[in-house]
Amino acid sequence: MKKLKFLFGIHNHQPVGNFDHVFEQSFQKCYRPYFEVLNKFPRIKTAVHFSGPLLEWLKSHQPDYLKMLRDMAAEGRLEILGGGFYEPLLPSLPDEDAVGQIRMMSAFIREEFGTAPRGLWLAERIWVPNLPKIIAEAGIQYTLIDDTHFYYSGLEERQMNGYYVTEKHGSPLSIFPISKALRYAIPFKQPEETLAYFRRAKDEFGFEGVTYGDDGEKFGGWPGTYQWVYNETWLSRFFSALEQNVDWVETSTFGEYIDNHPPTGRIYLPMASYEEMMEWSLPAGAARKYAELKHELQDRGIPEDRYRIFLRGGQWDNFLTKYEESNNLHKKALYVSRKVRKLPKARQESSGALRELYRGQCNCAQWHGLFGGLYLNYLRHALYNHLIAAENIVSAELGEKGQDPSLEVFDFNLDGRDEAVASNKKMNAYIAPGRGGSLFELDYRPVCFNVGNVLRRREEAYHKTILEKAGQAGAQAGQPQSIHDRVHFKEEGLQNKLVYDRHERFSFLDHFVGSETTLETFKRCLYTENGDFVENVYEMEKPAKPKPNKEFAVHLKRSGVVREQGHFHPVAVRKSYVFSPDEAEFEVRYRIANDGQDELNACWGVEFNFTLLAGDAEDRYYFSPDHELEKARLKSEGELKDAKTFGMRDDWFRFQLELSFSEPATLWRFPVETVSQSEDGFESVYQGSCLFARWDLCLGGGKSADYTVRLKIG
Repeated sequence: MKKLKFLFGIHNHQPVGNFDHVFEQSFQKCYRPYFEVLNKFPRIKTAVHFSGPLLEWLKSHQPDYLKMLRDMAAEGRLEILGGGFYEPLLPSLPDEDAVGQIRMMSAFIREEFGTAPRGLWLAERIWVPNLPKIIAEAGIQYTLIDDTHFYYSGLEERQMNGYYVTEKHGSPLSIFPISKALRYAIPFKQPEETLAYFRRAKDEFGFEGVTYGDDGEKFGGWPGTYQWVYNETWLSRFFSALEQNVDWVETSTFGEYIDNHPPTGRIYLPMASYEEMMEWSLPAGAARKYAELKHELQDRGIPEDRYRIFLRGGQWDNFLTKYEESNNLHKKALYVSRKVRKLPKARQESSGALRELYRGQCNCAQWHGLFGGLYLNYLRHALYNHLIAAENIVSAELGEKGQDPSLEVFDFNLDGRDEAVASNKKMNAYIAPGRGGSLFELDYRPVCFNVGNVLRRREEAYHKTILEKAGQAGAQAGQPQSIHDRVHFKEEGLQNKLVYDRHERFSFLDHFVGSETTLETFKRCLYTENGDFVENVYEMEKPAKPKPNKEFAVHLKRSGVVREQGHFHPVAVRKSYVFSPDEAEFEVRYRIANDGQDELNACWGVEFNFTLLAGDAEDRYYFSPDHELEKARLKSEGELKDAKTFGMRDDWFRFQLELSFSEPATLWRFPVETVSQSEDGFESVYQGSCLFARWDLCLGGGKSADYTVRLKIG
């Protein structure tokens, strides 16, 4: 009698930039106990993928653990899967970087485990049709992706057998369909229920092979799972059940299965990911409609699988439009990749620039779904940190030429408008004329820190759940719930923090606000905007090429209107960013002109958004030589009258950002806090601090006023 082959693979990952204590906790609660249990079942064959950041940590902190894995691999009961080393989304990279990341991982596996990987774990299972060519070029034979992809190609459940073959331009790739039913059953349902699924797959569908592949953190790392998987012995019972039923179902590695079974067929798959990812990538409004449609089908008693081929969400690339911060990170990585590729190939690797680039391509901080991802400021910071480090290495490799000031004008974020990137040896400043002439990235190069890395407060589809469930969630007993079904609040009053920004959290945004505007109404976006300058288009003069030891500038202008008591005043705002040739400092020189004949009385101000990452740490605080702040923490809010100098100091990274004004200003400050979901529940996250300097304007017809804001980091 033919046996059903159970192909069991797990994916263990910690992102670039995660805290060391999280690595350690995950190792103790998940990675170590999983393999300690597995080691007691020598007849069970499985596969595992460790991402590069986790492998580097294990090699440094737990070398004996890697030796145990090497021994299991040598015995043929553990297959080590490859992938992009720093867990990038391969379709989002230039082909050369994608192939390079895969080859870096393969080299590590050969060195540490004594075997060359044949298979690849595809990060987030994000598939595009040209991937076979890239993966085959990197020397990989197969990968695992969700059955969702196959349903979108018109297949049905009874066809999710074994593996299929696809190709691109003659480059073949074998692909195993991961069962969603098993993803939701393991380890949340009793082993007997999974065996019943195996029996159905074998007897009803005639399967020869069925695939499971999912996060290893489900086995002890997700909330509530350690007690269930280990203390209540789910994993031991599951492996025991497999051994007790070896007469009709047995485990196999993926490579072994390919060697002994022909493909089920040939297939071509559309762009897709797992079902949840495609739902998360939708804009909030579309995501709600998508959920409503699924509920309506359920209420009508229509099985979901009947129309599964037609019921799908968006695609991962939607995150690049859903979140401007994601797009900026992605385009930064592309920009730095082009810089690194200018070095001779040998120097790309030996200098460390290529590894820093690859670290900056880790996917986790570029999107958001069930996990914190993009909302975790320290993960975004880590990517910027490594990308800026790669830039610094390239500059050093180029010698004196790499230290000269530069000013590039090109469409950085690929929105159809040019941006300006001003750089010297200590600073990078990214300016968007098409977004209010704002500053959207500011890098302090000595410590590789983007102080402009502030996330916008925006609506998410799950905010509706927060409003509906606030104060109602309680503890659940019994078997652990999947984190897809879990509702938990990590703090009270989250519904009161659901504030949505009107624009991106950039800096040097120019406001004309109503005189009745207060700190509270400005913070909660309940104020009246009387001008049309915020995030609207400024014209940019063609900049002159910077010269060594000379200031250089970007000149911007917008002619708009300011509304005052029903009257519209024509107003022109001219602002010039004037950069130091060699220090992390610049001035923004404003001229506000009343181009009309009537007197203009208005409240004009400039908004800044900066981050030092920690909002409530004693070593990150505000300072002002003009006022007693007593090291006010960055989560504090308040108003200062007649402010001339104000700043944020970081005693951990040992630098400070200082603003000074040519005219005393009324200065407001408040924390920018978002509300998001993670595997642990709903929470608020400090993203940065908003500073707003405002002045009262009184300009007669044809008159103008000049202001200068100086920014210095040091």
